[in-house]
Amino acid sequence: MDRILVTGSIDGVGRATAEALLEAGHGVVVHARTTSRLDAIQHLVDRGAEAIVGDLSRLDDVHDMVVQANALGPFDAVIHNAGVLRGPVLPVNVTAPYVMTAGIPGSRLIYLSSGMHRGGRPDIAGIDWLRETGTSTYSDSKLFVTALMAAVARLRPDVVAHAVDPGWVPTRMGGPGASDDLALAHVTQVWLATTIDDEARTSGRYWHHRKVQETHPAVHDVDFQHALLASLAEQTGIELAAAR
Repeated sequence: MDRILVTGSIDGVGRATAEALLEAGHGVVVHARTTSRLDAIQHLVDRGAEAIVGDLSRLDDVHDMVVQANALGPFDAVIHNAGVLRGPVLPVNVTAPYVMTAGIPGSRLIYLSSGMHRGGRPDIAGIDWLRETGTSTYSDSKLFVTALMAAVARLRPDVVAHAVDPGWVPTRMGGPGASDDLALAHVTQVWLATTIDDEARTSGRYWHHRKVQETHPAVHDVDFQHALLASLAEQTGIELAAAR
């Protein structure tokens, strides 16, 4: 039985991921932004899931989530599922996964990306990773987190890191007009977190429905990765150390 942390587990793809992992017999740690929102996944807690609480847009909360998670770990996999389309897209979609990657050990690390990352701009000049809510787009944030995945895969050969495009699905974030199948949106993450297939154990890949896809060229640009990590480290005060 694997122990797996899934951020953003209250609804949508995150909750489907946690439910599938529990159904398969794995130990699951779910995440909610506030204690009051845990009511939405009480059925998962009743089935044995444990929970951590914190607002991913607030750095102090993310630090506290790292402490909470490590008190429940170690983890075989961490699925960075949580994300927002508008508002604090950088703190939630990029900074929080970066800080949690630095602070929570996991054998497999999975980052939720999007096909929209290909429209992102590989420009981090002047970015405020802690508070920015207007200049950077959702596409930018997904480019950055996909490059973070590639950097982790390169720097930490002791872990397996992947990014996943779950598709444009009709969740609260995706909206009712989304055209992809919600029933498939969590399948790749569950498979990557638990399978022993060799295909899934080759680190640094970007997936859509269990098939490897091409990324924006900047994702595997080592200079861009260095600049991204350096900027995040400077503002958060946390360095993402390479494997020793």
